[in-house]
Amino acid sequence: MKIAAIDIGSNAARLLINEVKINNNKPEFIKLNLLRIPLRLGMDVFTLGKIGEEREKMVIDSMKIFSDLMKIYKVEHYRACATSAMRDATNGQEIIKQVKKASGINIEIISGDEEATLIYENHVAEGLDKEFAYLYIDVGGGSTELTFYENGKMVYEKSFNIGTIRLLNNLVTFENWKEMKEEINNNISSKKPIVAIGSGGNINKVFSMSKTKDGKAMTLSHLKKVYKEFNELSVEERMTKHNLREDRADVVAHALKIFNNVMTWSDINRIFVPKISVADGLIHNIYSQLHDKK
Repeated sequence: MKIAAIDIGSNAARLLINEVKINNNKPEFIKLNLLRIPLRLGMDVFTLGKIGEEREKMVIDSMKIFSDLMKIYKVEHYRACATSAMRDATNGQEIIKQVKKASGINIEIISGDEEATLIYENHVAEGLDKEFAYLYIDVGGGSTELTFYENGKMVYEKSFNIGTIRLLNNLVTFENWKEMKEEINNNISSKKPIVAIGSGGNINKVFSMSKTKDGKAMTLSHLKKVYKEFNELSVEERMTKHNLREDRADVVAHALKIFNNVMTWSDINRIFVPKISVADGLIHNIYSQLHDKK
């Protein structure tokens, strides 16, 4: 069975195509293709309140490409979800109609809480040590989703309008940070030690740069050190020194600031980065629903 997930975020749109095979009565998810297009919808939406004409065309053209790729791969089931930027755009619904007409793709706008749930759908914590509690931290362009997982259950989830594109445009207020800190202080605690599970393109990049082995954790002290270095470099210097694309170089320090704050306020000093995403969660969600129907 071939399943596709489309995640239209505030910074980029992604198409993930997986083949699901049953191995020893368990589903095995094999990645066939992952395509990322840096639409940067948040640059328009968080400053103008809507998606401008140029980016509207980029969305429609991108969805046509995604639609063609799904046909080539003979995808049987898909789900396309848009998050923070499309939620906030006054012309979001109109663009969704245009996309449906041009590409046949039906886009759903999902809430921040559903976005957090989709990260949890990856079930990464289920395979980890039960001696710990886990905080999923998913940092996007428009929002940050926190999902707290303890004793095999999700006990808390919350979406915050704090994201890298919002920070880049100076649109995150003291009150936004205060709300996040208070929510963490009131809801993220456990008798067990808590470790973080990070997702999003920025933390994946920092993890690969750190040369940390897969399955091993990065420390909060390392993230603070990298943040300090990036913060002192210009965007051009980050691109040259660390071989980063511009749309990564201008937001990576903002992402690290979010991770550092969340981990500090949660009293967490280690973070695992298993390369999970909203798109991966969507694939698992589609499969689960199909399996339950059977």
